[in-house]
Amino acid sequence: MAYTTSTPLTVVLLCLLIHFSSALKFDLTAESSGRAQERCIRNFVNKDTLVVVTATVGGSRGDGQKVDMHIKDAVGNEYGRPKDVAGEKRMAFTSLADTAFDVCFMNTLTGRSSWGPQTRHVELDIDIGADARDWSAVQAAEKLRPVDTELRRIEENVNTIVEEMEYLRLREQKLRDTNESTNERVKWFAFGTMGMLVGLGAWQVVYLRAYFRSKHLI
Repeated sequence: MAYTTSTPLTVVLLCLLIHFSSALKFDLTAESSGRAQERCIRNFVNKDTLVVVTATVGGSRGDGQKVDMHIKDAVGNEYGRPKDVAGEKRMAFTSLADTAFDVCFMNTLTGRSSWGPQTRHVELDIDIGADARDWSAVQAAEKLRPVDTELRRIEENVNTIVEEMEYLRLREQKLRDTNESTNERVKWFAFGTMGMLVGLGAWQVVYLRAYFRSKHLI
């Protein structure tokens, strides 16, 4: 693989961008039990990667709203279904496949309100890989200086990015091979269809000539 680290500043900025882009803030409108729908945030993760999901939900239990969470991935694995979330809720899991996973929220009305739509404010932070590790514990266990700990964290982020690039390269290569194989099959299918049409046309000419001769028309 021909990846290099000749531009560490760019890589560091990319790591920071990925980290900050995972923090989301939004308002979740409450709906009645039959109409409430999940609102999902999707992210991609490699297999056997640590993921920490931290959700801070405004409001309190018993205020007429109930926020449920649901963490799942695109291949059917489920990582948790906490109910009636209020305040901070943190969940950690290790991914079971190279796929996208969803963190979903659903706000359901449990009482009546005459003051219009009710909402809950949600702050969501998703840490993946190196960002999900407890670096304070690592620093204490290995007796590292703060700068060494930060360099370790950046190194692991860079390794994660390189692994993702390699995964994307392999995926692109696989898709390219599939595309070339499909084009080859389509080409031979087109030749075969053309040959069948030519053969069918020739057979029709021969058949019609024989038919008209038998009827003494030619």
